[in-house]
Amino acid sequence: MAEAARRIQAGDITMEVTVTGAGPDLLLVHGFPHTRQVWSLLVDELARSHRVIAPDLRGTGGSTRAAGGYDAASLAADLESLLDELEVTRTDAVAIDAGVPAAFLLATQQPDRIHRLVLMESTLGTLPGAEGFFRAGAPWWFGFHQVPGLAETVLVGHEGEYLDFFYRTGTFGGHGIDRGIRDAFVAAYAGRESLRCAFEFYRAMPQSAAQIADVAAATRLRVPTMAIGAEPVGDALYRQLIPITDTLTGEQISQCGHIIPLDKPAALSTLLGDFLA
Repeated sequence: MAEAARRIQAGDITMEVTVTGAGPDLLLVHGFPHTRQVWSLLVDELARSHRVIAPDLRGTGGSTRAAGGYDAASLAADLESLLDELEVTRTDAVAIDAGVPAAFLLATQQPDRIHRLVLMESTLGTLPGAEGFFRAGAPWWFGFHQVPGLAETVLVGHEGEYLDFFYRTGTFGGHGIDRGIRDAFVAAYAGRESLRCAFEFYRAMPQSAAQIADVAAATRLRVPTMAIGAEPVGDALYRQLIPITDTLTGEQISQCGHIIPLDKPAALSTLLGDFLA
């Protein structure tokens, strides 16, 4: 059972976080359009062997709706500040989607703090290896979200209808996600300001890509890493990581959509259990 959510000062923002269980620390980093509740179906199992730390990223859930700071380096700094406040000196980390670039930067820059790293269903900027995924161009919503002021203006009042597209297509066969979790996500993204913050992740993509490229050119990812793919990203992330990672494992979950923790939690739990043991 998770503790009541805490609000913790992390640099220039306040992050809402739940901490569950006892044992070695495990940081869970969500993406879009999620909050920390994307891990809901896994937390109890993970907490049998770990102290699970699940924050809402800047601008999402119960965390500060900040004006800026949605680039990967700033998000990594948020996570670093959170770990400092929780007095975490060593942790495993698991990230999905928009949380992946921040977790990658945190692990490359602090290999003594991040013990093992799991990254899933994302790409890392413009690093080579993801050409197959982008063969037909970036997903359509990337451009829509990146236009300043547009998406949050036209979507106010229609958040549920819009986000349901991602929850349907993010599951294999389009069956969607648990209704209670879906409703919590929609509530978290409701309103112009919450939408703006969500789309700032996309507007910061060019800056994040430059940060990732600079780090990848200067150093290697030295911590043991597992890249997990499903549909649609597949092995693109794994291919990007091959040239820059010392110890890399690649896994694919079949018949699974993009939102792996909600679509195939049992399969993901098995992979995490084996890798983080």
